[in-house]
Amino acid sequence: MMMQGLEQSSAELVNPLGKSDVLLVCEHASHYIPDSFSNLGLSQAERLSHIGWDIGAADMAKKLSSQLDASLVLQRYSRLLYDCNRPPCEASAVPPLSEVTEIPGNKDLTAEQRNYRIERIYEPFHQEIAAQIAIRKAAGRATILVTIHSFTPVFMGQNRAVQLGVICHENNSFAHDFYQSASKRSRFDIRMNEPYGPSDPVLHMVTRHGDEQQIPNIMLEVRNDLIVDDVGQQEWAKLVADTLNSLT
Repeated sequence: MMMQGLEQSSAELVNPLGKSDVLLVCEHASHYIPDSFSNLGLSQAERLSHIGWDIGAADMAKKLSSQLDASLVLQRYSRLLYDCNRPPCEASAVPPLSEVTEIPGNKDLTAEQRNYRIERIYEPFHQEIAAQIAIRKAAGRATILVTIHSFTPVFMGQNRAVQLGVICHENNSFAHDFYQSASKRSRFDIRMNEPYGPSDPVLHMVTRHGDEQQIPNIMLEVRNDLIVDDVGQQEWAKLVADTLNSLT
């Protein structure tokens, strides 16, 4: 079976010459699904909803990149094709169900079809992150790994009051310092490990490239209704930039 549609690299590098120690990552930056995948059997509204990508996260990350002068690695395909914040061993990496929405194009995949997505989406994306870290290390530069996500205000019928989640393993001192600093300088509802935490399979990227490389790291989850427009994206990027600058 000849497969096609994922010829474009999954990793887009923004501001490659950025001087900041911070390396930004956005795993769920795009809702793009190539035509050959027939929208995975979803409606346009479903594809553009929070199940298909992290709404507002890429634009906020780009503004943060500009404010910090930081390099940024964006993922170019919908998380529904492959979720780059999941290792290949996780069934949810290619989800047959997202929240309450069935994903017809992800059901009954052959090993060849699944491996095609791993080889064309997951591996190049993570190779780009690893390459950026290696380049910095070779140049004697420090790296602080920061990944930007957004989450839906209502999930499985439950309202979420938290506005910014600082997601990390319990022993992550950098993330705890970020939480303390952000809380002092902000009126927002900021919480540790909400709406997700280490018990959820959401820390793959920062574990692989941060914890295992002994690099300070943090995963940030902003509620997506707060970053749907330019004003909100600028405000949240400034809060994150000011907080990171206070720690470096």
